[in-house]
Amino acid sequence: MAEKKFNQDTEVKILEAAKEVFHQKGMDGARMQEIANGAGINKAMLHYYFRSKQLLFEAVFKNAFSLLAPQLNKVLNDDSSIEEKVKNFTHNYISFIKKHPYLPNFIIQETNRNPGFFETIQNTHGFPSIDKFKKQVALEVEQGILRQIDGEQLFVSILSMNIFPFVAKPLIKGLMKMGEEDFEQLMEERKVAVSNFIIYSIRKP
Repeated sequence: MAEKKFNQDTEVKILEAAKEVFHQKGMDGARMQEIANGAGINKAMLHYYFRSKQLLFEAVFKNAFSLLAPQLNKVLNDDSSIEEKVKNFTHNYISFIKKHPYLPNFIIQETNRNPGFFETIQNTHGFPSIDKFKKQVALEVEQGILRQIDGEQLFVSILSMNIFPFVAKPLIKGLMKMGEEDFEQLMEERKVAVSNFIIYSIRKP
C-alpha cells in the first residue's frame, strides 16, 4: 500500500512539474531533465513513469482538459434557459480559469501543434457536446424568446468572449496599463459584463 501511494505521489509531482514547464516553454522547448528537477526525481525515474516527452505531454494535456470538460458539460446539458446558461457559463468559466490560468494557452497550443491528437480526445467519455444546446436555442427562437440566431454561432461567441482575455492577458494588461490586481478585477467584472452583453444581443424585445 505504501509503495502504491509513493507511486501515485510521484506521478502527481511529475505531472505538476511538467505542467509548469510545458506551459512556460511549450512541447518543443521543454526538457525532460528540467521536468525531473522540478519533480525532485532523477531522469531515470521520470522515464520509468513516462517513456517519452510526448507521452508525458499527452498525459498533462488530458489531465488539463479533464478539468475543463465537466465545466462545459454541466452548463450545456442542464435544464436552465439559454439566458441562464450564458450567465452560468460565464461565471463558472472565468472562476475556473482564474484558478487554472495556464489552461487556455495550453489547450490552444496543443490543438494547433497537433490537431490529430485532439481528435483522439473527442472520443473520450465526457467530451462536451453542444447538441442539446443547439436544439434549445432553436426551440427558444421558435418560441419567440430569442432573436433569430444559430446555436453554433452563439456557442462560439460565448466561448471566444470568455477565453480571449486570458489568452491575450499580456496584451490587455499592456494596452490598458494594468497590474495583476487590476486584471483580476477586470475578469471579475466580466462575469456580468459578458453575460449581459450576450443576453441583450440575443433576447427578443
